[in-house]
Amino acid sequence: MSRPEPHTGDVMRKMTFDTTNAICGLFFIISGALFAAQSLSVELGSWLRIGPGGLPLVLSILLALLGVIIVIQALRVEGEPIGKLAWRGMLFILVAPIAFGLTVRPLGFVPAIFLTSIIASFASFKMTPLYALGLSVLLTIFSVIVFSYGLGLPFERFGPMLRW
Repeated sequence: MSRPEPHTGDVMRKMTFDTTNAICGLFFIISGALFAAQSLSVELGSWLRIGPGGLPLVLSILLALLGVIIVIQALRVEGEPIGKLAWRGMLFILVAPIAFGLTVRPLGFVPAIFLTSIIASFASFKMTPLYALGLSVLLTIFSVIVFSYGLGLPFERFGPMLRW
């Protein structure tokens, strides 16, 4: 008896392994593990009073998890299209924290958060100016409530350039 032919919609695809992504993911996993091991030799502190080793430990765990995701993604189904590189998104997301770092001291926390969120909003093509403005206002209010009032972090809400 002969085997039935697959339907035209049942296209068999071959699994492939992207060695470049696999090597990158393994590098992230190894780097994360090494940094996590090193951060354990420093005081970790608690969640409310994080010590000098706490943040490196959390970041190294996140780096290792990102590596795991990349390794899993290295297994691809042949024929899947890879999209074009999102240059706009990369540009705005990279510029936003730089803008925050350059403006937080002279302008203060509130204007720096607002400006940073406006810049980061335009990483998406779907973002409209009105929606970006509203999102930035809400994010600024939330950040001031959490970081300034909630956690009591000692930074100026409005910097020396905005004092009158």
